[in-house]
Amino acid sequence: MINFTELYYKQIDNLFAFGTKFTSDREMIKDCIQDVFVKLYTKRGELDTVTNLESYLYVSLRNRINDEFRRNSHLCDSEIDDSNMKLFNEKSDNYEMLESHEEEMNRSNTIIEYVKCLSPRQQQIINLYYIEQRKYDDICQIMGINYQSVRNLMHRSLLKLRCLASKSAAV
Repeated sequence: MINFTELYYKQIDNLFAFGTKFTSDREMIKDCIQDVFVKLYTKRGELDTVTNLESYLYVSLRNRINDEFRRNSHLCDSEIDDSNMKLFNEKSDNYEMLESHEEEMNRSNTIIEYVKCLSPRQQQIINLYYIEQRKYDDICQIMGINYQSVRNLMHRSLLKLRCLASKSAAV
């Protein structure tokens, strides 16, 4: 079961920043975010099919803002000018940015799954080196092994990750 309060407070700032890429109307962004969470709560029984809730929130917010634009603006072809075309182009850029963000999130989730397949020591060394950005000398002290053992363990960990990635790509 999803803790909606925790999810709301965890995502509100990121969603608001995302909404500002579409409009400068802060109140409309707040209303749209509220609508997204109300819809999310009312349809909570259908959320089992959602694999990435964060992406779902971003896409829902984007769609809700677009709905609001459609509802509020009644442009005909003769009213479209350069400023409207600029806004349209900016929105297209934002969609591309959202898609690249979603792709990056999917890649990150895939890498996390690969790392979970490593042994605890391999996970620890990957975390220390890449996440905490520790030097090999620091890792030696933390893990209580010599320098060459750290290098060997890192090498074997990366080999296993590459192997897992290549198996996944072949499927």
